[in-house]
Amino acid sequence: MGLLRHCLPAVLWLAAATAGAQQPPQSVERFPAAAMSFLGGELPAMEAAIAARDRDYFEEAMSRMLDFSSSWGFKSQDNPALSRFPMCTEAVSDFLVVGMCRIMTTADACEPALASRFDTNLRKCRELASGQ
Repeated sequence: MGLLRHCLPAVLWLAAATAGAQQPPQSVERFPAAAMSFLGGELPAMEAAIAARDRDYFEEAMSRMLDFSSSWGFKSQDNPALSRFPMCTEAVSDFLVVGMCRIMTTADACEPALASRFDTNLRKCRELASGQ
């Protein structure tokens, strides 16, 4: 019992130290599937928000998009390997703007080609993800 009592603080310290350690980097090859999983959850919610004209959704979704982007390092360009998947990074980056433009059609960011470019990027990213 004495040995356990003396070792327990060290074991607890080690467990706490490793719990805060960063996770190993995600495999860049999984990015298209991860992007489609993220968008697969967000796009239906965004459609519901558009139908309800719920602008609050977009603020919350922006936070989730930034968290996703940060976890993969593409908004900060910490992960240059993702440059192979511009269709996926752009789809993730653009989906909220496309949705907002469906509510606020006169906003400056609502360029005519944005929605079709998003649809093309989404289709290409989906094709990449389905091949994984």
